Amino acid sequence: MLKKLLIITQTQGYLMLCLKEKFEEAGYYVTSVKPDIDAISKLDDDICALLIYGDEQMTEQKQALIYVKDWVSEYEIPVFLTGSSDELGAMEALVGSHLVREKFVRPLNVNSMVESIDHYVQKYGFQVKKKILVVDDSGAMLRNVKGWLEDHYQVILANSGAMAIKYLATDRPDLVLLDYEMPIVDGKQVLEMIRAEKEFADMPVIFLTSKDDKASVMQVMALKPDGYLLKTLEPAKIIQAVDEFFEKQKGKNHA
Repeated sequence: MLKKLLIITQTQGYLMLCLKEKFEEAGYYVTSVKPDIDAISKLDDDICALLIYGDEQMTEQKQALIYVKDWVSEYEIPVFLTGSSDELGAMEALVGSHLVREKFVRPLNVNSMVESIDHYVQKYGFQVKKKILVVDDSGAMLRNVKGWLEDHYQVILANSGAMAIKYLATDRPDLVLLDYEMPIVDGKQVLEMIRAEKEFADMPVIFLTSKDDKASVMQVMALKPDGYLLKTLEPAKIIQAVDEFFEKQKGKNHA
């Protein structure tokens, strides 16, 4: 399968030609466009990686970069950034840190950057799997959920609420499957901490719990999670619910 790389850049010249040449040597078909919404909207969705070549002018293209954020979210395209430290920070804030797989500070080591991006594409495939954080104090349940979902999703496991919060401090999943009853830091506290942080306030959280009595359900739903699944459901039903959640998310992004 042909590997297609998109470079969004306002820079032309020797360095850009060198970048394209190195990626082509690594087996990529390279397309470059300016940060223009019309131009980006006409591109195919079979791009395996996006490289944004940053400069001071790029950081001013806020509307285009916000459009890029929605576009790569819909088609699950991994994003890589180049630029100065300040430029990288500004671009990452607009595109979304959870979508950026790696950043490269100028001056660039072109060979190293191409190798790093190619390694990522080869390891994770041409379409990046959605990332799900599963939080449960039961090791058996964690293993079961991982087994059910790992064919189609990246599954990260946390065996306590505290471990979940520690993970969220360094990375952002596309969905959290959260147990309600856990010792020390329970699901309610985890969700409250997630919603209290501006950066994570919109992070999707679905409770996966054994509590099915009316009072417990009402208490859980009062926290306004994105869903409520019972552990007693058949694995196929849980998989279906997760798939349907992401399909709805894709529909919202496309609207």
